[in-house]
Order: sequence, then C-alpha cells, then structure tokens
Amino acid sequence: MSDTPTLREVADLSAQILSAVERAVVGKRESLELVLAGLLSGGHVLMEDFPGLGKTLAARSFAQALGIDFARAQFTPDLLPSDLTGAFIYDQRTHEFVFRRGPLFTQLLLADEINRTPPKTQAALLEAMQEGQITVEGETFTLDRPFHVLATANPVEYEGTYPLPEAQLDRFLLRVSFGYPGAADEWEVLRRRIDRRQEAQTVPAITDAPGFVAMQRAVETVTVDESVGRYCVRLAAATRSHASLVLGASPRGSLALMLASRAYAVVRGRDYVTPEDVKAVAHAALDHRVTVRPELWINDVTAESVISAILSSVPTPSPTEGERRTGYEGP
Repeated sequence: MSDTPTLREVADLSAQILSAVERAVVGKRESLELVLAGLLSGGHVLMEDFPGLGKTLAARSFAQALGIDFARAQFTPDLLPSDLTGAFIYDQRTHEFVFRRGPLFTQLLLADEINRTPPKTQAALLEAMQEGQITVEGETFTLDRPFHVLATANPVEYEGTYPLPEAQLDRFLLRVSFGYPGAADEWEVLRRRIDRRQEAQTVPAITDAPGFVAMQRAVETVTVDESVGRYCVRLAAATRSHASLVLGASPRGSLALMLASRAYAVVRGRDYVTPEDVKAVAHAALDHRVTVRPELWINDVTAESVISAILSSVPTPSPTEGERRTGYEGP
C-alpha cells in the first residue's frame, strides 16, 4: 500500500495491528494503543516499567506487525556512541576508509535499558531521534523512513544507571507503562507458552514500511477543532504555574498532546479528536515533561498525581461539531 489510505482504512489496519501484537503481549490493550498512537504520530516512545512485563516483546511484535526492519541495542555502561551510529573502518584491500553502519540504521530501534549507558552514548540518539540523521566524522547520513525508537527503562533500579536528562526525555513523544498483569492474563501467558512449545513467538505482518508511512500521512488529515487545540494549550500551560512543579511542560508538551490524541482518535475509529482523547494520552504525553519539587517527594506527590489534578481542574471544552454529528455529549 503506497497511496494515502482513508482514515477508516487506517483505523481498520490499526485494529488488525493491535490484534496481531496481542497474540504475543497479553492483556495490555490500553498501553499498546498508546504505543501505536505514538508511532502513528511519527514519534518515539519510552516504555518505563519493571523487568519482565513485555516491553521488549511489544517492540519486536510491533516491528513484525508493521512489516518494518527491527534492530535491538542493549545499552550497557561500556557502550560507545560509535556502537550505535557505526564508524569508518580502514579496508586493507582497497586502502580506503569505509563506513560500517550501526544499529541506528533501521526502521524500529529497540534501545533496551537506555538508562544503563552513560550520557555521552545516550546523546548519540538525540540527533537521530530529532533530525532523522546521524553525523560521523563530519559526514551526515540520512536515516530511512520510517524511523522510530522504542526505548525501555527500569524506574526503580538506580545502581549503575544514568537517569535520562530532561532534554532527552523531552525527545520521547510518549512515556508508557505496562504494569503487572491480572491473574487471568498471567495464566493466559503461561497457557500460550505451553501450547506454543517453544520460547520464540512471531506475529503476522499486517502492513509494510511504505504502507505504514502512508498510514502516518493519513493521520495528518484528522480534524482537530480549535477548542480541542486550545484545551491542549491550557493543560500544558497549567503545568507551568502549578505550585507542586518546579518545571512545567514546554510547548513541545502541548504539541505532543495534540499529535498523540490525533493518532489515538484514529486508533479508536474516529476522524476527529475529542477532549477525551486528549485526556487518554495526557499522562503519557506530560508526566515525563514535568518535574516535581524535591521537598514534596516525601509527601508522595508525583508527576502523575499532579497531572491528574490538572486534568480535573482545567475546564473541558464543549462538544465539537464532529462530536455533535455523532451524538457525543462529552464527559
């Protein structure tokens, strides 16, 4: 598929992609919807949660379902920037330096345990994530589209880790958590492993790289009413004046709200954005973009609780024309 599909076709493809990924990742539909929304928006997603909850499996499954190239880089304390970007190697046969590409030259990169590598190597991702290119020894290489980074991080283990600086956290459109499964879902994981009789598992390809880029182009046509756009602005602005925060979200935060909610609306089968779409992506888009005052940590004040309070206090806009057309009455 190379022509731009309709939004209905994108919604149908999104449902098929999520169903395919759910063959491997059990009981995490809401988190998977957010990850897919981040990818459809053209962004990068940080999956921050405890080990063993399916983050790596989700990344690999999305690459398979989307039909795009996949590479995994295990971030360790001794990882060098050239281990990601690649380097010029002297070829003794031709007596010339040739460029050997690193894992960044892919379409979906899994940056596994990104907080285990030093800042110098973390920074090697910044140009690729923001500009879609890398520079090695003064020579610039453009990365093929699509290019996305799905990074994982452990939020509780601090020994031997290097917390991501705010500047790099801001490069991630969304931060998503998976959480522990319920008893029924955990048994389903075990049951599927018994039936599979092997550790490895694959999911079917629903589209391919050109098809996925076409889906992203279609998402750009989603209707965003001015009232919804201004709602995104008010939410981001409220973080800048909140008494519990020392650092609020920049305009990149309101942009992330708009972009992610637009893709989320398509995933949910609509061609317009509602305030509820904005609320659904608000924590994933804003929690990692704000900093709580250190003296409030002892009172269990978290970024999540502050964003929840802001969502409760900022007035929700009235139903848009698209919502009225479908009978949506708002919260």
